[in-house]
Amino acid sequence: MSKKNFEAYFINSEADFFCLQETKLQEGQIDLSFPSYHSYWNYADRKGYSGTAIFTKHEPLSVRYGIEQDEHNHEGRVITLEYANFYLVTVYTPNSKQALARLEYRIKWEHDLTDYLVALKEQKPVILCGDLNVAHKEIDLKNPKNNRHNPGFSDDERHCFSYLLAQGFTDSFRHFYPDLTGAYSWWSYRFNARANNAGWRIDYFLVSDALKSQMTSATIHADVLGSDHCPVELDIDVTANR
Repeated sequence: MSKKNFEAYFINSEADFFCLQETKLQEGQIDLSFPSYHSYWNYADRKGYSGTAIFTKHEPLSVRYGIEQDEHNHEGRVITLEYANFYLVTVYTPNSKQALARLEYRIKWEHDLTDYLVALKEQKPVILCGDLNVAHKEIDLKNPKNNRHNPGFSDDERHCFSYLLAQGFTDSFRHFYPDLTGAYSWWSYRFNARANNAGWRIDYFLVSDALKSQMTSATIHADVLGSDHCPVELDIDVTANR
């Protein structure tokens, strides 16, 4: 991560909040800090696997690691920062694996994560950022017909995403670009996929509907290299909510 111009990109971005997924780090493996930023890391029990992090200019009221169910809290997949009038949650959703070998667990995760987010939303609005490992609709990947039953585009995973939105959340990118095609955030390393823009949109900012009017833009930075993913960005006016 730090060897692929991450630090330069981080500094130039000047983001208020910077969320990372699949960090694959254990505590003490990297010395990564930035002036004026607080950092929070959630590590997986298993070395070299999963993990999330948040860097923020704004010290939170509280920090939570994981969700309410212990079975989901050993892979470092969720961090929640609480502020006066909103929560920021970063998520790295489990992959269903080839032949959907982990789909049963994935669906349990989806239900429990949705319950967790809805419970937060009942207290104050939520901003969710993460690699959610699902392309919601056919517009969100290059080859939907060929991927219909593949991990990340199974009917079950897509239905879970639809259900989450129905609980009062908005997909920020589709709010601004409901019909835009060819907008992807992940490309396979195989088959020259990125050069051909044969990608998937699986990285999202979702916001509680109560915050929808405060969004000003949502961007996919497909020109930023260094990973099979690219950064996604949300600009939202939460000045009054800090």
